[in-house]
Amino acid sequence: MPTPIHAVIGATGATGRVIVRELSARGIAVRAVSRRTQRNVPVGVISVAADALDPDSLRRAVDGASVVYHCVMPTFENWRSDFPRVTRAIIAAAGANDARVVFADDTWMYGKVTGPMSEQTPENPVSHKGVLRAWLGEMLLTAHHRGDAEVVIGRAPELFGPHVGSLLNASFIGNAARGKRAIYIGNPDLPITPMFIDDFARGLIKLGTAEDAAGRAWMIPTPPPTTGRDLVKLAAPQPGQRVRLSRLNSRVGKALGLVWPLAREGAEMIYQFEQPFVIDSSQFAAAFGANPTPYAVSVRETADWYRQNP
Repeated sequence: MPTPIHAVIGATGATGRVIVRELSARGIAVRAVSRRTQRNVPVGVISVAADALDPDSLRRAVDGASVVYHCVMPTFENWRSDFPRVTRAIIAAAGANDARVVFADDTWMYGKVTGPMSEQTPENPVSHKGVLRAWLGEMLLTAHHRGDAEVVIGRAPELFGPHVGSLLNASFIGNAARGKRAIYIGNPDLPITPMFIDDFARGLIKLGTAEDAAGRAWMIPTPPPTTGRDLVKLAAPQPGQRVRLSRLNSRVGKALGLVWPLAREGAEMIYQFEQPFVIDSSQFAAAFGANPTPYAVSVRETADWYRQNP
């Protein structure tokens, strides 16, 4: 019986690179697919160059794979044009190989909520990006139920960790780690359950290998709720060291978007941090178990990475 191959599309992105590392560490045959071949990949990993917008190129890149991780993240300005095309191409390539598609998703399709978000929360997007995410999820699950390819979706709230681009990362944890003023867009005293990038990758791998996971979306587990104010303390250069914290509301965040690219792209998502931003991952935990990294460990690891990579 041939050795199962796991193909990671978008292998140089924040999520893709961790999936490649985790799969390799488990002794699984990995094909890291990106626009260009990569030299610095773990031992045993095969780096393959392919254009995710080219169906033929993508089909060749995943030939023989049993699991295909969809971690492609087009630039925000190209989301509407590129994301649907890439997703269709990945569905077709995986289907041609009888492979399972594992889609790295977020929670933007749920919009403004009053309680924890679960798989049963109605989708009610309030942003252009949320509408697109809802559409992609529907596209993928329709493809599954139509028999085009086996599909499973893993969802995460706001991510943080090495190489991650998010409102919680560089200007918040990164600034605090370097002794600078941490910028929090939203209310730092509301409950949140952000996700460490390593936990997201491990959850997606579980969905790629579990027999009874396909055909639906799953919330990947996080630690219990915390707050932005508590998180920033964990990123301080020294334990107990005071970190200066600036709180910006959505109005100011949108104004900053005129000069700050990340704020400009994330402005319509700021609502998430002006309400409790908590997920309920009890279904995943009941089905597959859960052991998320404590925030005291994951935030410290992220802060250390920022100090080592100025």
